[in-house]
Amino acid sequence: MVVRKRVFFEGVVQGVGFRPFLWRLADRNGLAGFVRNRSDGVLAEVEGPAEAVEAFLAGIEKELPPLADVVRITQTELPAQNAAGRGFVIAPSDEAAPRDTHIPPDTATCPDCLAELFDPSDRRFRYPFINCTNCGPRLTIISNIPYDRIHTSMACFPLCPDCRREYEDPADRRFHAEPNACPVCGPRLELLDGRGRPLEGDPVLRALSLIEEGEVLAVKGLGGFHLCCDGRNDEAVKRLRFRKCREEKPLAIMVRDIQTVALLAEIGSTEEKLLLSPERPIVLVPRREGAPVSALVAPGTDQLGIMLPCTPLQHLLLSGKPTVLVMTSANRTDEPICIGNREALRRLEGIADAFLVHDRDILVRCDDSVVMAESSGPYPQRRSRGYAPKPIPLRATYPEVLALGPQIKGTLCVLKENFAFLSPHIGDLETPEARDFLRESLALMERITQCRPHLVACDLHPEYYTSRIARLMEDRQIVPVQHHHAHIVSCMAENQLTGEVIGLAMDGTGYGPDGQVWGGEFLQADERGFIRRGHLRYVPLPGGEKAIREPWRMAASLLREAFGADWMETARRLNLPPVSQAGRREGAADDPLAGLERAMEARILTPWTSSLGRLFDGIAALLGLRHRVSYEGQAAMELEGLARRGGTDLKLPFAIGKADAAESPGPSGCGPIHILDLLPAVRSITTALLEGRPRAEIARAFHDLLPGAMAAVAERIRAETGLDRIVLSGGCFQNRRLLAGSMEALRKAGFKTFHHRLVPTNDGGISLGQAVCAGAKDKGEFSR
Repeated sequence: MVVRKRVFFEGVVQGVGFRPFLWRLADRNGLAGFVRNRSDGVLAEVEGPAEAVEAFLAGIEKELPPLADVVRITQTELPAQNAAGRGFVIAPSDEAAPRDTHIPPDTATCPDCLAELFDPSDRRFRYPFINCTNCGPRLTIISNIPYDRIHTSMACFPLCPDCRREYEDPADRRFHAEPNACPVCGPRLELLDGRGRPLEGDPVLRALSLIEEGEVLAVKGLGGFHLCCDGRNDEAVKRLRFRKCREEKPLAIMVRDIQTVALLAEIGSTEEKLLLSPERPIVLVPRREGAPVSALVAPGTDQLGIMLPCTPLQHLLLSGKPTVLVMTSANRTDEPICIGNREALRRLEGIADAFLVHDRDILVRCDDSVVMAESSGPYPQRRSRGYAPKPIPLRATYPEVLALGPQIKGTLCVLKENFAFLSPHIGDLETPEARDFLRESLALMERITQCRPHLVACDLHPEYYTSRIARLMEDRQIVPVQHHHAHIVSCMAENQLTGEVIGLAMDGTGYGPDGQVWGGEFLQADERGFIRRGHLRYVPLPGGEKAIREPWRMAASLLREAFGADWMETARRLNLPPVSQAGRREGAADDPLAGLERAMEARILTPWTSSLGRLFDGIAALLGLRHRVSYEGQAAMELEGLARRGGTDLKLPFAIGKADAAESPGPSGCGPIHILDLLPAVRSITTALLEGRPRAEIARAFHDLLPGAMAAVAERIRAETGLDRIVLSGGCFQNRRLLAGSMEALRKAGFKTFHHRLVPTNDGGISLGQAVCAGAKDKGEFSR
C-alpha cells in the first residue's frame, strides 16, 4: 500500500544538516518526495510503501543529527501522487511561510574537520575556517532567516567549484553547510601590528612567535575578539592586566587538550564532558597545587576558568609551543566584546601588540559561556556562545513578551508561544558602549524571533537603565517585576514548575517594594505574584553602593549592630579598617570609623539591606581577607576559597524572630514575617578572631551555618503554608559550598528542591523570570 505523508519539523532544524539527513533517510528507504527549509522550520513530504514510510519516521528519532533539536513534529496524511521512481529531492527554501524558526548556536570544530585540519594531504590542511554541517559558526554570522548562505556573512564569498560540489551533494557532510569554504574561495587571515599595518609571513606562525615572545595579541574568534598571551608567562599576564585595567579578576585560559587540563586542575567525568562538549564553555574547576600556569591568571582564588579550543584557528594557535593561553574577552572594563576589525584596532589601541584578524564579518556579539559542573550537568554562570539563542521550553503557552533584564549581567528574553528565547550575554550596563550593545541585542532578538512584543517587562528599580528604556516605549504595555520574584520564577520556568513554591532568593542587591535593598529573601511565590514570608535581618548599608566596593563598611555595620556603642573599639582590635594609627584616634576628624558612625546614626546615604551577598562581604572583611574589592563578588569568592581549607569544629549560632508585615512591607494580610538574625554568628566570629582561632576554620563555620539556618526558616514557612517545594536562585548560589549545603539541608528536612540548570542563577537569568511574570499577568492569572 502506497502512502504519502507531510511532516513538518520545528526547532533547531536549520544549519545543522537536517535536510541532507532526511534525504539520506528517504533514499535508504526508497521513498519519493522532497524536503525544504521554510522560515518557520523544515517541511518534508514522503511517498512510498507504508512500511518504508514508517521506517523513515522511526529513523528520525533514532539517528537525529548531533546539533539538531526537534521540539515539535506535525504529520499530515496526503493522497498519493504516483511519485514512484521520481526520487527524493531537496527543494529550494520557501520564504513565504511565517517566520518562526530556531537559530542554532555556534558549535566547536567537530572531529572530522579537526582531522582534516591537520592532514597534510587534505585541501583544507591548516585552513582556519574549516567547518561542516556538524560544526562552525551559526548565530554569529546570520543576518536574517531562514538560515541560508545569502542571509549570512558568507554571502560575499562565492563558492569555488570544489566547494560548490560539496555544497550541492546531499551525500556530503558539507551539503548546504552555509559557512563552507576553503583556501581558494573563503575568508583569509591577516596579522596586523599595533597600528594596523600588515605583518609579513604566515599569520598563524608569526602570531605564535609573538605569543612566545610575551606579546599580547587580539585574536578574532567566533563571537568576538579575545586578548591572548602565554598563560605561563608572568610578565605577559601582568602586561595584559595592566593594559586592560583588570587588576585581579580571574582570566580565562584555553589549553591544548583534555590531558593538559588534567595537569592544571582536578576534573571529574562531568567536567570532562562539559569541556569536550560542542558548546565548549569556560568551565570553573579547582586548580591543582603547583599547576604549571601563572599565579597571576587567577590570584586570590583556588579556581581556574578553563576552556578547550572552539575554532580551527584556536586549534592552530595551540599547536605551537605554548600549551596554555590566556583567552579573555577583548574589551575595556564594562564595555562589550569587540567584533569588527576597525573597531578592535580603535578600542584595543595600547592594549594589543598585534591583531590576528580575518575578513569574515561577525554579525552578532557573543561572548564565551561560563559554567560550573554538577553531577547532573552544567550549572551555568554566563549563558552565551554555544547555548544562545537555543530556546528554553516552557510548560505553558504565553503571549509574546519582551523582558529587558537587570542592570548587571544583562540578557534579554523574548517569550513566543511556549518558548523563551534568551539573548547572548550583554553584561553590565554602565557605559554608553554597553547600552548600545543592549539596543543591538534588542534588534537581534526581535529579528530572529520575528516578533515585536506589545508586553515589555523590566525591573522594579526605577533608575535601572533597562527600566528607563522601558518607560520610553510608550506604544507598549510596561510590566515592572520585583527583582527577587523574577529570580524565583526564572528557576521555576526552566524546571517547568507551576503553582506556589517557597523561593529562596539570595544575592547582593535588589530593589524592594519598601524602598530598601533586598537580597536575603524567603518568598511564597508563583508566576503571578509573591508574598514576602521572611528575610535576613536588616542592617545598615553605609555609603550605599560604596559599601559594595569597600566591604570593610559592611563589617563595621555588622559590628555596630552586634555590639552597639562599643563597636568602634572592637573594630580597632580587628584592625578595621587598615588605616594609619593617627587616623584611629577616637573622635579624630579623619577617623573613618567615627565618620561611618555619624553617617549611620544620621542615615546619610545609608539604606537598610537584607542582602546575603553583603553579609558575605562583611564577614570576609572581618576576617581580613578583603577590605576593598576590584570586581563584583571578589570578597565572597575568597571567603569560599578559604572555607575549603578549614576544619569543622566551630559551630556558629543564629536566631529567628518575627516582625509584623507593617514593619517589613508586603501584601496586606500576609501575616508575620520571619526574620533570620545572623548577628549572634557575628558576635561568635568576632570572639573567635580575638581568641586567635584559624581564619579558615571560621570561614568554614560561616558556610556551614547558612544552610541549616535557611532550612529552619523554610520549615516555619512550610508549617504555615503547607508548601514543600523549594526553589533556589540568586547570585549567592554561585557559591558551590552554599548551594550543595543548602540542597542537602533542605532535602533532609523533607523538601523537594529545585535549582538552575539552563540559565544562570545570577542576574543573567533574571530576564526569563521577568518575561514569565509579565506573560502570566497578561493571561489574567495575576493574583497578587
